[in-house]
Amino acid sequence: MRVPVQLLVALMLSLPLHAGAQAPALRSGEFTPPRMAPDFTLSGSDGQALRLSAFRGKVVALGFGFTSCPEICPTTLFELASARKKLGDDARDFQVVYVTVDPETDTVERLRAYMSGFDAAFLGATGSPDKLAAVRKAYGVAAGKVQGAGRAPTFNHSTFVYLIDRQGRLRAMSPYGRKVDDLVQDIRVLLRG
Repeated sequence: MRVPVQLLVALMLSLPLHAGAQAPALRSGEFTPPRMAPDFTLSGSDGQALRLSAFRGKVVALGFGFTSCPEICPTTLFELASARKKLGDDARDFQVVYVTVDPETDTVERLRAYMSGFDAAFLGATGSPDKLAAVRKAYGVAAGKVQGAGRAPTFNHSTFVYLIDRQGRLRAMSPYGRKVDDLVQDIRVLLRG
């Protein structure tokens, strides 16, 4: 069987394009190679048990913070809410989970009110100090209570957000202050992957 010359030329010209085509790179710090995100079960701000692995099939942004945080946590959650809006219809496959570092103050009810102030789909998570410490340790998150003179205690804590793909693998760490458009691009890459 003879293949027409025009068809052979067209196939040969298309090969380098396909061979060189790569998926868009993530703009956040990438886990190479990706590894499974440590699973955990905590109390969710929706009143249900929150198990991280229950979100397989979605891209998850996992952060750590506290509801009385004056600047970093609300900024991070505002940026995640802005990213979710920019995702449009793809937002249905994107979930934000924010784990408290202040279980003494951040009850399920308080987390519910706080998270819904950014986006009704966002979920907060709390638990016993020991369970939360184990989750932080599994993710390498630092958090410590700071008692200020004459003021309420606050917390120093890691400020990055983990991006977890649909298969439950840690794919990237987005640092505090990342541009919303960069975050949206990373989420879209993971949604397509």
